[in-house]
Amino acid sequence: MQTIASRCGIPRLWQLLLVLLAATGLFFAGAVPSSAHAALTGSDPKQGAVVERAPDQVKLTFSEKVAMSDGSVRVLDPSGKRVDTEKTTDLGSNTYGVKLRPGLPDGTFTVAYQVVSADSHPVAGAYTFSIGAPSDTKVALPDQEAGGGLVGGLYDTARYLSYAGFILLVGGAAFVLGCWPRGAGARPVQRLVTAGWVTLTAATLALLLLRAPYTSSGKLADAFDMGKLGDVLNTKTGAALVSRLLLLAAAALFIAVLFGAYVKREGPGQAAEKKDLTFGLAIGGTVVALGIAATWAMAEHASTGIQTGIAMPVDVLHLLAVAAWLGGLAALLVALFRTTAVDASAVQRFSTVAFTSVVVLAATGTYQAWRQVGSWSALTGTSYGQLLLVKIGLVAVLVGVASISRRWTGRIATEANGLAPEAAAAVVVEQRAKQTAKQASKQASSKPQKKPVTVPASGQDGDDDPERAAQLARQQAAVDTAREKRIRDADPHRSGLRRSVLAEAGIAVVLLGVTTFLTTTEPGRTEEEAAKATSAAAAQRSGPLQLEVPFDTGGTDGKGTVQLDLDPGRSGSNTLHLYVKRPNGSAFDVPEVKVSLTNEAKDVGPLPIAPDHIATGHWSANGVQVPMAGTWKIAVTVRTSDIDQVTVKKNAQIG
Repeated sequence: MQTIASRCGIPRLWQLLLVLLAATGLFFAGAVPSSAHAALTGSDPKQGAVVERAPDQVKLTFSEKVAMSDGSVRVLDPSGKRVDTEKTTDLGSNTYGVKLRPGLPDGTFTVAYQVVSADSHPVAGAYTFSIGAPSDTKVALPDQEAGGGLVGGLYDTARYLSYAGFILLVGGAAFVLGCWPRGAGARPVQRLVTAGWVTLTAATLALLLLRAPYTSSGKLADAFDMGKLGDVLNTKTGAALVSRLLLLAAAALFIAVLFGAYVKREGPGQAAEKKDLTFGLAIGGTVVALGIAATWAMAEHASTGIQTGIAMPVDVLHLLAVAAWLGGLAALLVALFRTTAVDASAVQRFSTVAFTSVVVLAATGTYQAWRQVGSWSALTGTSYGQLLLVKIGLVAVLVGVASISRRWTGRIATEANGLAPEAAAAVVVEQRAKQTAKQASKQASSKPQKKPVTVPASGQDGDDDPERAAQLARQQAAVDTAREKRIRDADPHRSGLRRSVLAEAGIAVVLLGVTTFLTTTEPGRTEEEAAKATSAAAAQRSGPLQLEVPFDTGGTDGKGTVQLDLDPGRSGSNTLHLYVKRPNGSAFDVPEVKVSLTNEAKDVGPLPIAPDHIATGHWSANGVQVPMAGTWKIAVTVRTSDIDQVTVKKNAQIG
C-alpha cells in the first residue's frame, strides 16, 4: 500500500471552519428581517376610521391564535397618555379586546400591540383611529422591531448554538454506541460529545433568560428580572426550555456512564455485561434524545398550523435524523484527524447510518415543506420558500460530497483486508522500517566498527539529573506523536476520506445556519394567508373619505366649513368634491379654494389639487391620483378676499 501524507492538517481544518462560519455570518447579515408569524387582519375601530363617539373597547383580530398578556395592547390619546384599562380579554375566533376608560376627548388615538404568535415568535405593530375628527398626535413608537436589536441577535445566536449542541451531543453519542464502541475511550471524541452537552445546556439557559426581553421590551437588563422570568415559565416556550434542562440532567448521567463504566468493560469475561450495558444505554439515550427533540416540536412551527398531530412526531424524527447524520459526521471527522484507532468497519457502519438518515430527511423534509409552504407561488414568492430552496440546494451538494465519502469507505474496506486503515498503514510503516534497518545494517558491516559508547543506565552515576530525565521524556513524547501522525497519514484512502468528510462538515455548518434562520421566518403558507386576510381587511376599510374642516380667515364673511369628499377613497384614481358652507349651513362662494396631499412617512408630496368651480359653494376635480395607501396629511387652503386666507390641515387614512 502506497504511503501518501495528507495535505490537510488540523490548523487548516480550523481555518476552513472559521471561513465557513464567517461566510454564514455574512449571508445572514444581508438577509432581511423575517416577517411576523401572525398578522393583524382586522380591528374595531378600523384602521384610519373616524367614529362619532368613543368606543367601549378596542378589538384586534389576528390571522392565528396569539399569546397576549395584560399590557400587550396599549391605546394612547393624542398627547401620548395611555387610556386603556391594561386588561386584555380573549373574545374567541383569534380576536382580543381591551376596554377603554370613559370620557375620552376627540382626536387621533394610537393602538400599539406586541404579542407572541403560536409558534413562539414576537409580533408587534400599531395603527390609528380618530374620535370626532382626526388631529395631530405626539405618540412616539420605538423604531426597533419586535425580536430585533442586540437581544434579538443574542437570542438567534443562542438558538443556533442550541441546534449545534444537540447535533454534537446526540449524533456523537450515537456514533460511539452504534458505529465505533471503542471510540468511547478516545479523548477527542469524549471532548466532542461533552462540548455538545455544555453548548446545548448553556444555550438553553440563555434562551430562557433572554425570552422575556426578546418578546417584550428588548432591554437586555430584563433578562435578569425574576418576575418576568416567572411569567416566561408559565408560557409554552418556557415550559419547553425547562423540560429541556431537566432532560439534559439525564443526558449528563448518560455521558458519565458512556465514558466511564462503559469504557471499563473491556476485560475478559465482561462481554455479556458490556452487551447489557450497551442495550441499556441505547434505550436510555434514545428516550432522552426523543425528549430533547420534542422540546422544539412542542414550541415552534410544528406545534401550530395544520395537522399538528402528524407534524410534531415528524419534526422529532427530522431532528433526530439530522443529529445522527451531522453529529456522527463531526465525530468521524474528529476520529479521522485526532485518533489512530478508528476501524474501517466503523466507517462502513456510519456510511449506512448516514444513508438511512438522508432517506428519513428526504421523507420528513418533503412533508414539512408541503405543510409550511403549501403552494408553488409561496415556494418562490416568500422568504421562507426562498430559504427552503437554498436549504434544498445545500442538502443536494452535501449528499453529493457524501457519495464521494462512501466511495473512499469502500476502497478502505476492500484494501484493508479486514484491518483498520491505521493498522494496515502501521504494517506498511513497520515493513518500511525493517527495510531501512536492513539497509543500514549492510552499510554498517562494510565500514570499520567504532568502539561503542556506554550510556549509564537510569539511576546510575551521571544519569540521575531530573532535568535530563524530563528532557528525555519530552523527546520520547515527541517521537510518539510523530509516529502516530505518520500512521494516520500513511493511508492514502484515509487522506481522501478525511478531505471529503471535511468538505461535508463545512457544508453542514452553513446548512445548520440556514435551518436556524428558517425557524425564525414566517412559513410561506401562513404568510400568503395573512397577506390575503390583510388585503381583504384593507378592502373592507377602504371607502369614500369625508372630512369637514372648519376655517376662519379673520376677515368679513371669513368663517365657515369645507366639506371634502374623496371617492372611492383608496390608492389610484379618485374624484374630489369640495363644498364650502357658512356657519348656518348655506353654501357660498369664495375667491379660491385648493387642496394638497402629503404622505410624510413615505416622503411623498405635497401633491397639489386645483378643483374646478361647478356651482355655488361646490368645486370638483376628477382623476385625483393617490400613489399609495397610508396616512395622508390633507391641507385645505381657503381665500375669502384678496388678503384674507388660511390653510387648515387634517390627517386621514386613505386606502
